[in-house]
Amino acid sequence: MIDHDVNVLVVSAHAADFVWRAGGTIAKYVKNGANVSLVILSYGVRGESNDLWNIAGQTVENVKNVRREEIEQACKHLGVTDVEIWDFADYHMQITPERMERLTKKIREVKPHHIISHGPRDAFNPDHETVSKYVFEASVLSTSNGVRIDGYPAAKQARLFGFEPHQSEISDFKPDVIIDITEVYEQKEGAMNCFKAQQHLIDYYGAKAKLRGNHARRCSGNNQYKYAEAFSRFFPYVGGELV
Repeated sequence: MIDHDVNVLVVSAHAADFVWRAGGTIAKYVKNGANVSLVILSYGVRGESNDLWNIAGQTVENVKNVRREEIEQACKHLGVTDVEIWDFADYHMQITPERMERLTKKIREVKPHHIISHGPRDAFNPDHETVSKYVFEASVLSTSNGVRIDGYPAAKQARLFGFEPHQSEISDFKPDVIIDITEVYEQKEGAMNCFKAQQHLIDYYGAKAKLRGNHARRCSGNNQYKYAEAFSRFFPYVGGELV
């Protein structure tokens, strides 16, 4: 059940990853009262802002400013207010011991029931695979009492979900979870339209949401599902009944 007691942590490698891959799910959790925290690790200056670099005289600082404005506007559409941008360099992102401790602290601070980030395979984006490993390892460290960080007691094990990668079949992605986002799809669409630096992805992810909506209807028998997002699971579902 989604309610005000549910904590969700979303970790996005680059400026727009969270919108393309999980914007509807994020908006749905926010709308239903969950506590959603978003960490954006980089602006995607080097690898995810190609259109901006076609502008004569472009600078790193200006690209960051544009991407920051896009992030802020997208978060307004999704209803997300707890946002941190850590400003790591991208392409290729490096994870240091200090960065590992920082994310471990964040997980312990948020105490998430669910962590949503990149899945383990992404054929064309090594940053996404790096971040998947980073989030998984930090989540493991966050649960260990033996990993001592003053002021940050150990967290309980969260459920980990991986975004659907851009090129699903080439990345050998198969959905473990499909989330209906019909009620919030207009919010996701508005958020996607904020990212002019990646205009080519807006149509792509609109079509993907319809495709997963088709799968949601077929798998559930619920014809009210029009738009959906898919995720992988890092761990099996555990419960007292089949659901």
